[in-house]
Amino acid sequence: MSKKQKKVLIRIIIAAILVVAVSFIPVTGYAKLGLFLIPYLVIGYDILRKAGLGIINGKVFDENFLMAIATIGAMALGEYREGTAVMLFYQIGELFQSYAVGKSRKNITALMDIRPDYANLEENGEITEVDPEDVEIGAIIVVGPGEKVPIDGIVVSGESSLNTSALTGESLPRTVREGDEVISGCINMSGVLRIRTVKEFGESTVSKILDLVENSGMKKSKSENFITKFARYYTPAVCIGALMLAVLPPVVNIIMSNPANWSVWLVRALTTLVISCPCALVISIPLSFFGGIGGASVQGILVKGSNYLEALSETKYVVCDKTGTLTKGVFEVTYVNPCGGISEDELLRIAAHAESYSGHPISKSLKKAYGKEVDKNIVSDVEEISGHGIEAVVDGKKVDAGNVKLMNLCGVKPLVPEKTGTEVHVAIDGIYAGYILISDVIKPEAKKAVADLKAAGVKQVIMLTGDSKKVADAVAAEIGVDVVKSELLPGDKVDEVEKIINNKSKGEKLAFVGDGINDAPVLSRADIGIAMGALGSDAAIEAADIVLMDDDPAKIATAMRISRRTLRIVHQNIVFALAVKIICLILGAFGLLNMWWAIFADVGVMVLAVLNATRALLKVGSKD
Repeated sequence: MSKKQKKVLIRIIIAAILVVAVSFIPVTGYAKLGLFLIPYLVIGYDILRKAGLGIINGKVFDENFLMAIATIGAMALGEYREGTAVMLFYQIGELFQSYAVGKSRKNITALMDIRPDYANLEENGEITEVDPEDVEIGAIIVVGPGEKVPIDGIVVSGESSLNTSALTGESLPRTVREGDEVISGCINMSGVLRIRTVKEFGESTVSKILDLVENSGMKKSKSENFITKFARYYTPAVCIGALMLAVLPPVVNIIMSNPANWSVWLVRALTTLVISCPCALVISIPLSFFGGIGGASVQGILVKGSNYLEALSETKYVVCDKTGTLTKGVFEVTYVNPCGGISEDELLRIAAHAESYSGHPISKSLKKAYGKEVDKNIVSDVEEISGHGIEAVVDGKKVDAGNVKLMNLCGVKPLVPEKTGTEVHVAIDGIYAGYILISDVIKPEAKKAVADLKAAGVKQVIMLTGDSKKVADAVAAEIGVDVVKSELLPGDKVDEVEKIINNKSKGEKLAFVGDGINDAPVLSRADIGIAMGALGSDAAIEAADIVLMDDDPAKIATAMRISRRTLRIVHQNIVFALAVKIICLILGAFGLLNMWWAIFADVGVMVLAVLNATRALLKVGSKD
């Protein structure tokens, strides 16, 4: 509990004790008013002050004005205890709401704690503590055990475990060593790491995340916009209605030669003012969305605004990129098929040496699969044939390593692989030596992600990729997507998404999930763009509306469940608050409810709505 909340709590306790004590003092008239004014001002001076400032600044119709008018009116009519009680219970409700907001902000605050306070800059063998914003690209920084990684970079030396839970929601530490990429915001748990920075602090992961979260409240949902507009007209309307209730019936009575009963109708008018206070709606709706965004961030899902969280609940089409989204985006040798008496190890050795001068991902995967240091001294006469492969001399033998086109060019007939993957055929001195398959490995969560999306009510899961039809069809069949489109350029992906958007129903939303820079156009075009944050490009993350920090596609269905639960809570609060207030307003107008019931209709409903809103913070289950 904050200092401000503790002060309010102390005021509530003092005021409550004073109300009870004053109630037993046998005095009447102005003496009784004077005694009750003490607890009334102790508990309500700030509300009266806010109401006065609102009137001065032209913002008259708010909950402070309603509370001030209702309680002052009650005191003027001699309802000293009721007037003080209204203010007391209103402050109790406000304290409860403040505490609930604080709890919901806790997750966001924990995320904000990823911001590093300093960076250990290494220059000329000396380490200096500097502001992260002063570190340039290419500088060497040192991160010790227990310190935060301040800027994105690559490990130059050292080995350690990183706690990435604040970024990804993943509790298991991640081991990094020389050559591995690290992102800012992680906490170094064990060894000392020397890191070469690859970005400035302002462009690093931690800065982008903080910016996303800090600005998430700027984009309001339809429900929040509705409540804002509703309150704008609702509060003046109930004030005018209360005034009419206080004036018209007595005037009609006078016209009909009946007693005016001004005090009776004035009490009813004041009762309706207390009942009509829109706190339950104004507070609980934004709190529900804030709780949903906070709950999502704990699970490594960053939502840029409550409007996107709301739109997720209406998603019926999910379009996914393949590489880096449903697959790891890391090419690995998955099959080696030697021919002519050569061994698998020898075929890999020859291919890795032939490709040793190339920086292509295929060449890197061959060298990785070989697993030993490549001896470039035995490699000569290297020639890269564009669109075909590599020609080189390895150990004095002519080696051709590449695709089918290269084999045809060499007059060699290659085998046709039964499995799918990128084919690297090898010929040694004009004799076919076999082939190696290199594949982009499917993420283990991909199949579950597709199944979860369908279980969540998604009509179609569609995969768009620039990869070959054979590879795309194999991936699609394994993970269970409904539609697959292959061999697409970035512009073709936008066209495919346009077709789906034009054919879907008005109330249905389309989400696109991608990770690469070429996905930025289609991420922007989709109703909801979802980017992979850990390995995704900056352009994709910038264009997206939601970022999955651990690159887990299964989190899409989790985000949808969070969205739908949040919307259910919002709708429950709207219906409950309006229903109770309408019923109580009607009963209050006919004199069937006193001020104590009015207090429940205001503070009681607010407390129940806020309690319900805090459920948005809870972790969702698979069937939530």
